[in-house]
Amino acid sequence: MKAMGCTYQPNNRKMKKKHGFFARMESKILKSRRAKGRKNLCK
Repeated sequence: MKAMGCTYQPNNRKMKKKHGFFARMESKILKSRRAKGRKNLCK
């Protein structure tokens, strides 16, 4: 039986494109959060 290797290879560029600020700008999430008057719009 083999030990598990490092399966998670993070790709920051891909992550930012999917979940970053500009990805959120294109969805309705930020619009609703801005309308609600949130101090922080994103993480």
